[in-house]
Amino acid sequence: MSKMVLGVLASGRGSNLQAILDAIDAGRLSAKIGVVISDNPEANVIKRSIEWDVPVVCIERKQYESKEAWETAIADELNVHQAELVVLAGFMRILSPYFVNRLSGRVMNIHPSLLPAFPGRNAQEQAVNHGVKVSGCTVHFIDEGMDSGPIILQEAVPLEEGDTPETLAERILHVEHVLYPRAIGLYCEGRLKVEGRRVTILEKGEGIHEN
Repeated sequence: MSKMVLGVLASGRGSNLQAILDAIDAGRLSAKIGVVISDNPEANVIKRSIEWDVPVVCIERKQYESKEAWETAIADELNVHQAELVVLAGFMRILSPYFVNRLSGRVMNIHPSLLPAFPGRNAQEQAVNHGVKVSGCTVHFIDEGMDSGPIILQEAVPLEEGDTPETLAERILHVEHVLYPRAIGLYCEGRLKVEGRRVTILEKGEGIHEN
């Protein structure tokens, strides 16, 4: 069976991209990265991509007259590289319903909270300020809302006495680096069945991509 091609959208340091690359390199994830697309020419993720000999393209929003034109350029680039699953790895832009619908059911994101709690930016700060005892991270498909798509996997991270948003973020990030490649692997194996808001994880051998 050929490996599924991933398209990665990222804006920052690229730590989740690195976790995906490491999982592929170690044989834990049967996939390949067709292209990394960044909206930030200064992003460290571009350097990481070059070091790993992964095709990387910078598509800046300011180069396009409209958001739709910018998103069309991104979607077209993903098509050129035959991306079958789009992975958001620290992509700091909100994607429009146009983009979501064009790639319906094929865009995955990871968020540093146990959704639906604390969507949007600064989730770790929201958790600390709210005084919760447990936070964590969520891998989900994106839809037209803000961090509101069907949930694939979640893992809890307890808050510790004296936690700051920064210390909590660092501990959550370690969990993200395990959970995200696992969720991508389930998709690649055809083991994610989406019915409305519910995502069912099929047993091995039941995958929807298997003969």
